[in-house]
Amino acid sequence: MAEQIEELTIRAAGPSDAAAIAAVHVRSWQEAYVGIVSSSYLSSLDPERATETWREHLERGPADGVHTWLALDGERLLGFASMGPSRDEDAGRGDLEIYSIYLDPGTWGHGVARELMRTLIAEAGDGTRLSLWVLAANERARHFYRRHGFQPDGVERYEEVGGEQLLEVRYRRG
Repeated sequence: MAEQIEELTIRAAGPSDAAAIAAVHVRSWQEAYVGIVSSSYLSSLDPERATETWREHLERGPADGVHTWLALDGERLLGFASMGPSRDEDAGRGDLEIYSIYLDPGTWGHGVARELMRTLIAEAGDGTRLSLWVLAANERARHFYRRHGFQPDGVERYEEVGGEQLLEVRYRRG
């Protein structure tokens, strides 16, 4: 069931947001990747374990050039997105990569991802090349990225997820 959103705000994340981010991250994976990622892996995802990983990431993030933004309705976390220096071998100086963009499944289709993406694009600035990696089988996400000016550039890789090798496609914008 979709949730009502009163007032959407975007702000930078900090270490104190780790538990809320981890909970949304796990719920999003468990919903978005059904039929793509093994059900045993999805059911093994643990928000408590993920909280510590997120806390460490958020504590060092700005020092690594990685920034995370939150989409909130009051104090309720609706989603998050992270962006930092491109990790691709062929990246140019100044190229950025969107590492993550995830929403609480109850907020899908309400413009939350659109606002997070607009924030990322604005933060990157005009003329900055952006890339991201998406699972090839994730048609919903691929459609979303195309609507925001990203296109597959022909580069693919396999990523191990839950003991399986899954095909990822790189998308670029700019």
